[in-house]
Amino acid sequence: MSIKLSEYSKYDGLGLAKLVRDKEVTPNELLETSIEGIKELNPKLNCVYNILYEQALKEISNGLPDGPFRGVPFLIKEVVLHAAGVPVNMGSYLAEGLVFPYDTELMSRFRKAGLVTIGTTPTPEFAYNATTEATFYGPTRNPWNTNHSPGGSSGGSAASIAAGIVPLAHANDGGGSIRIPASCNGLVGLKPTRGRTPTGPDYGEPLNGIGIEFALTKTVRDAASLLDSVAGSDPGCYAYAEPPQRPYSEEININPGKLRIAWMDNPLSGVSVDQECKDVLYETVKLCEDLGHEMVEASPKIDVEMFSLATLRIWAANLANMMDGVATLLQRTPSEDNLEATSWACYKFGKEMKASELLQALDIYTMVSRSVGNFFTNFDLLLSPTTARPPLPLGELNANAPGVDAKQWTEQIFTYAPFTNLFNTTGQPAISLPLGWSKGGLPIGMQFAARFADEATLFRLASQLEQSCPWKDKSPPVHF
Repeated sequence: MSIKLSEYSKYDGLGLAKLVRDKEVTPNELLETSIEGIKELNPKLNCVYNILYEQALKEISNGLPDGPFRGVPFLIKEVVLHAAGVPVNMGSYLAEGLVFPYDTELMSRFRKAGLVTIGTTPTPEFAYNATTEATFYGPTRNPWNTNHSPGGSSGGSAASIAAGIVPLAHANDGGGSIRIPASCNGLVGLKPTRGRTPTGPDYGEPLNGIGIEFALTKTVRDAASLLDSVAGSDPGCYAYAEPPQRPYSEEININPGKLRIAWMDNPLSGVSVDQECKDVLYETVKLCEDLGHEMVEASPKIDVEMFSLATLRIWAANLANMMDGVATLLQRTPSEDNLEATSWACYKFGKEMKASELLQALDIYTMVSRSVGNFFTNFDLLLSPTTARPPLPLGELNANAPGVDAKQWTEQIFTYAPFTNLFNTTGQPAISLPLGWSKGGLPIGMQFAARFADEATLFRLASQLEQSCPWKDKSPPVHF
């Protein structure tokens, strides 16, 4: 039996995999349906860049591993992770056509989980933006309102899931790039603990440890099962996260008990937060109280000015290093001709930085991590809005705005997303859950952060909230 588009998009990844196991559909039928979805919706959304139909057919014909997602269509973001022989353009003319002859470790684990890679998704240039509007691809649009951004930097993956093209997709997060698009598109966006997922063989700790690889999903159970499938260090990795006591797919069936949850409605930076985001936060606080949790208004204390400077330095140094590495591989030279204006500004800032300034930034991050770690000795979780505003209109975060320097650009990004970067710094797991919508019908996510290596508590609470406030069956206007 074949599957209709309208039926296909109602399932999460595990749901589709069960249809395959029960022989109600075949992996080939799922592939054909997902490709039909791309053809129908991509002209409206620009959420898929490279369609890998022939490669997907070959994967299926060669025999798929018997993983929990066997036969499920999947998309990969065009930065950091890569598949053998598939261009990873990084949203940049500098990186255009970059191809590696091997899979990254995480890509290999996605394959072993049974996922079938059907294409790649856009990213902002070198992933340094909270929207996905790279000049290289053109703007990716939000299926809830195509005049708005799907967030970034994993906006292509997020829009593809929200529109029903795939139930889950690769994403990564160096300052909020899983959680921001999850919030903008009504999805589940987990940034795992530093060291939880592999980054090899190309990286040890991307962005000096703040960059984390994983995925975006429609449901909590998909996130749990996928993390079970891909978690664990790879050879030579020096980041370490304590292994879980039991599979995460079991944690979602365990009552979290009474948790002590801190909540904050204003970010540490002091930037203003839209009232609609605050209203969803207050509703979430009330929901958690009704579920029996202790809710306390509280937030950690850090030196915000020093933290902001450290973030700028760490990102700029790593961007410059990444751009130089790509340029060497492709025998090109970074310039204003092959980089967006803000990328060029960050490149120059990173190249001019002193080694001692980078080391000082890393020391500041250590102090921040110690302070936040002490805060979490008194709380199980910290709740906040994921972003300071609902999804932005396209063009508001303009990477080619004239005269914007690296410092101004970094401030613009984290003015929109002032809550997320803290947990890239500390390495703690954090998840965005779709717990509200704006009056204009745009999703608004809430972020929960847990202690280091404690994804288990996040999954238990997320599952409880998903049952209390189900979101899986909500569909945007651009959807099939």
